Amino acid sequence: MTTQTATPRDTGTARPPLRIVLTILHLGALGVLGAAILGTLSGLFGAGLGLLFVFGVGIFLLIGFVYALFGLGWFEVERIAALYKVPIAPLRRRRSVHTGFAGWIRSIGRQVIDGRMWRALANFALACIAGGLVLRLVWGVVWSAMISFAPLTGDGVVAGPFGNVIEASWAPLVGILGVLASAAGIVGLALLHRVLSLAIVAQSREAELTERVRTTTAQREGAVRAADVERTRIERDLHDGVQPRLVSVGMTLGLAHQKIDDDPAAAKELISEAHTSTKAAITELRQLARGIHASVLDDRGLDAALSALASRSHIPVSLDVRMEGRCSREAEAAVYFAIAESLTNAAKHSRASEARVIVRLREGNVLWARVEDNGMGGAQVQPGGGLDGISNRILAAGGTFRLDSPFGGPTSLEVNVPCAS
Repeated sequence: MTTQTATPRDTGTARPPLRIVLTILHLGALGVLGAAILGTLSGLFGAGLGLLFVFGVGIFLLIGFVYALFGLGWFEVERIAALYKVPIAPLRRRRSVHTGFAGWIRSIGRQVIDGRMWRALANFALACIAGGLVLRLVWGVVWSAMISFAPLTGDGVVAGPFGNVIEASWAPLVGILGVLASAAGIVGLALLHRVLSLAIVAQSREAELTERVRTTTAQREGAVRAADVERTRIERDLHDGVQPRLVSVGMTLGLAHQKIDDDPAAAKELISEAHTSTKAAITELRQLARGIHASVLDDRGLDAALSALASRSHIPVSLDVRMEGRCSREAEAAVYFAIAESLTNAAKHSRASEARVIVRLREGNVLWARVEDNGMGGAQVQPGGGLDGISNRILAAGGTFRLDSPFGGPTSLEVNVPCAS
């Protein structure tokens, strides 16, 4: 799943007369070029369908047709944003969470059903129609202006616009009315184009704010749930692990204190046992602290932190991290702990013999990670469980979470987190 957020643009506004003139020029250009562009796309689509079963040539033409549609949609979004100086999120290619050839094919399929791209294309088609009408009205202005001077030619009649004839004495009035009507039609089409474009392409301010509130609310709820799950895990680890060990250390030292005068040798053995238990408790506390905060993540980045994590894993881990630069601390921490929990589950519950971790910094400044293991599968998100903590942490960072774990395996977990989260 791919999310798209609005990018701030220049919100300065030009004077209304200049904006209307620019809109008219845009419509005029689209009236000249639009038919050729739409005709070319129609021809490409028809050729793709016609050659679909001719050695698969049509497939390549149809793929090119999809890319051409995206390019035209991107152009239309950028044109409206620049013309009216409104904050519109740029149109981006739809990406698949899968990699390789299968992921590329799925991304093309997702692009075909991208409603935002089709809205931009619909607006382009309407603009081309309006542009054709503007060109006709411009010619109406020119013709009306020309017949206004008909009495100076000495002719008794002049040709009208519909094949009729007009007396030369009426020509100035008809010409003036024609100029005014044609100019009014041009301005009206320009204003109509603005209204339709902002309604079709640009997201309304209210809708944008509503979406931001919804996203922020979901992130806040995810952060609260993630904190609850993490607190419960820490309490469980302390209660089931470190606390009993420390209690045992205290009891052992108490016995040693009682025997230190009567049986020094036994007291020494008890003290040695307490010392061993203390070191084990320190190790457990260190692991618990590492589960709360990985200091190497801040010091050396995600690649080094994952290398250290893989070295401590109970099963062999194949690590493939390709990142240029670093993301925000929140994004890297969310991905790190998602991978850590996935490897822990693979070692404890899935009976996996190996795991693979892939991390990429993708286009659009999105941190993507995938964890695969060859275990028995059947993993599910249970309230309060480790996977629930992963999903809530990723949601709080503004990302997406996807788990695929059929019974019999394998299990794969994918996360996408924006670097600016």
